[in-house]
Amino acid sequence: MALCAIRRGAKLSKSLGNGIDPLEIIDQYGADALRLTLITGNAPGNDMRFYMERVEASRNFANKVWNASRFILMNLDKEETPPRCARRQGGSSIEVRCAKDEPDKKETPPMQDDSSTDMDLLALTSADKWILSKVNDLARDVTDNMERYELGIAVQKVYDFIWEEFCDWYIEMVKPRLYSETDTSKAAALWTLKTVLINALKLLHPYMPFITEEIFCTVQSEEESIMVSSWPEWKEEWNFAEDEKAVETIKEAVRAIRNVRTGMNVPPSRKAQVFVVSENEAVRTIFENGKVFFATLGYASEVHVQSDKSGISDDAVSAVIPEAVVYMPFAELVDLDKELARLKKEEERLTKELARVNGMLGNERFVSRAPQAKIDEERAKLARYTQMMEQVQNQLARLQ
Repeated sequence: MALCAIRRGAKLSKSLGNGIDPLEIIDQYGADALRLTLITGNAPGNDMRFYMERVEASRNFANKVWNASRFILMNLDKEETPPRCARRQGGSSIEVRCAKDEPDKKETPPMQDDSSTDMDLLALTSADKWILSKVNDLARDVTDNMERYELGIAVQKVYDFIWEEFCDWYIEMVKPRLYSETDTSKAAALWTLKTVLINALKLLHPYMPFITEEIFCTVQSEEESIMVSSWPEWKEEWNFAEDEKAVETIKEAVRAIRNVRTGMNVPPSRKAQVFVVSENEAVRTIFENGKVFFATLGYASEVHVQSDKSGISDDAVSAVIPEAVVYMPFAELVDLDKELARLKKEEERLTKELARVNGMLGNERFVSRAPQAKIDEERAKLARYTQMMEQVQNQLARLQ
């Protein structure tokens, strides 16, 4: 119904407002982006203000899904997994050769795809089990929302899962395994990437049918079309509560490290040793098992997991998480001479700004004649510069 209305453009043009042609929006951003915009953040019977920025955000999400799929296909091809016989689409940027097409043969029969059979779950890492458990719960929750006609809530859950959990976290977690020539869990990572992608595409399909159909028919050959494929269902064998808890613990540590580094203006390119100290053996085991991706996500040159602070310098900065403390040597995070020079330059700038603001606010003619909004603006600047100066001086006192 929605797609027919979009294509006709009659009723929809009135609902979007004067001067907005839905067909032009489709030409510029795609029908999928417009469909997602109209369903996201809305409920049946409610009016919604239309913003082009939301359509652009939906288009960006479509690009995110497309690029993640290209990344997965690229790595599947490198490992020479059973080929996927995609429907030939002219001009598609996702292009996969079927069974190493040979020019002297009219047609190469497709080989059997392995996506229907579960990989030995014992071969999966905690990160693999975490994302499988997440998409498993997602299938249950989205199905429940759709059965209650809560379409906006359902698609928001799919959106958040794909963008954050799958793209921003899991794909980054598995990159070290995919790029390693010696990692024995690479096959498990590839199987998990493909399996989770297919399930996520099926859950997204009712809202973005065109891009999901294109990717689905390229990444697998078992099912002819995503429109008639089996709907994801919750599976007991994909319920990994302990692995979910373990990976969430590592994610919390990564967030804490990034917050500390951001507060100290440490660039991502600068690596430092990371010490995880915990008296809890189970917590230490979590970080030992997740060292490979924890080091990458936490910008660590080396990860040490221990029960006490032995070997950690006194000047190390710390970040506290439940049942553990993360330490990073200060000297490895910051170039002392450069940081001192930067802080002194910032102190000089703030001194001049404070002198200017105090001069203006201390001038009776300015205070009596200037608009109240201008006076309030300068007072806000005074408070902000005073706070910044205090922070800079505290850091200088610590370094000198």
